Amino acid sequence: MTGLTSLHTPRGTDPLALLGPLAAALDGGPAVVASPDPELLATVTALAERTGVPDGTAAIVSTSGSTGAPKHTLLPAAALHASADATRAVLGGSGQWLLALPGHYVAGLQVLSRSILDGTRPVVVPDDAPFDGTAFRAAVDRMDGSGLDGARRYASMVPAQLALLIDGAPGRPVDDAERAANAAALGALDAILLGGARADAALLRRVRDTGARVITTYGMSETCGGCVYDGVALAGVRVDLADGVIRLGGPVVAGGYLGDPVRTAAAFTERDGTRWFTTSDTGTLTDGVLTVTGRADDVINTGGLKVSATVLAQTIEELPGVRDAFVTGLPDPVWGQQVAAWVAGSATPEAVRAYVAGRLGARLTPKILRVTDALPMLQTGKPDRQRMIRQLTTATTPATTTTAPRAGQEA
Repeated sequence: MTGLTSLHTPRGTDPLALLGPLAAALDGGPAVVASPDPELLATVTALAERTGVPDGTAAIVSTSGSTGAPKHTLLPAAALHASADATRAVLGGSGQWLLALPGHYVAGLQVLSRSILDGTRPVVVPDDAPFDGTAFRAAVDRMDGSGLDGARRYASMVPAQLALLIDGAPGRPVDDAERAANAAALGALDAILLGGARADAALLRRVRDTGARVITTYGMSETCGGCVYDGVALAGVRVDLADGVIRLGGPVVAGGYLGDPVRTAAAFTERDGTRWFTTSDTGTLTDGVLTVTGRADDVINTGGLKVSATVLAQTIEELPGVRDAFVTGLPDPVWGQQVAAWVAGSATPEAVRAYVAGRLGARLTPKILRVTDALPMLQTGKPDRQRMIRQLTTATTPATTTTAPRAGQEA
């Protein structure tokens, strides 16, 4: 068993303080766990003391809890090395990274890990204020290649950050001059890895039309972050489907969950010498290209009529005035489930319901509907599913229009 280095990283802490401990962990030293939450750190430390941390573990990443109780994922040093090597091959070589995401989550941790393994020093977008174009452009301007020949520059971002730079956000509009400046900064990067949440196709087109190289990524903490780029698996990574559910295999797969052998056994398997992780997502695989179609648990059955919550959300997002949508099924004593939706944008509840009725039929219109300026977000840039489900569950009126409270770190 290996040791554990626990680091408290409240907002405003320099994330580069993780570089030293993480470098030691990648070289066989104690595993690293970091969090702004002292209670979570205490939980992980207690688990580590009780069950031990497996040899070879470099980091423990607690999942965001967007779909339930957090899990503490064990990331082997070998898996982080394999991920960095495969990413480097796709991007075209080593480079300096922009750190625009929390270092204690897998996307930010990977920026730090790749920087260590490439021998470069990342440039940080400070998190002591909400993410915006001014901070982003200033950080890009500070990137100097970190001494590398060729001075390639990369970033890892989430869709909400790109949307803010190109489209603005409620209370933070972007005029034409700032949009052009932000687009120029995006274009100055050799590649932008985009993950953490579903990316709107129209947003991707708008960003790519500026000349920025945006690579959509698919993965999770259990695969050391993104391991499928633009639908194609990284070198060494395997993808297959089991009854439509996506499974990912290869050297990037995590060691399991700290102190949780039951959930580890349910999610991780060994087959023909390859370690596999079974996701909670559904997809299709055509000529080696993976398309994620939704979540395995997102089918809503209302009175025998079934619909994918993801498909319904995408339909709502087609309506002008809608930026984002989250859809879920809530218990109903008559119909089994009823459709509930949280919509971000300027469209009215009446317009949303009318559009869904016209496209999919009146039975699939949201019976509980909340329209706000923005979806509640986690620090990772993912929609806070559990928070929205709780608030939709307690809704007492069929439609409310309010301003959504902001996440602890806006992105």
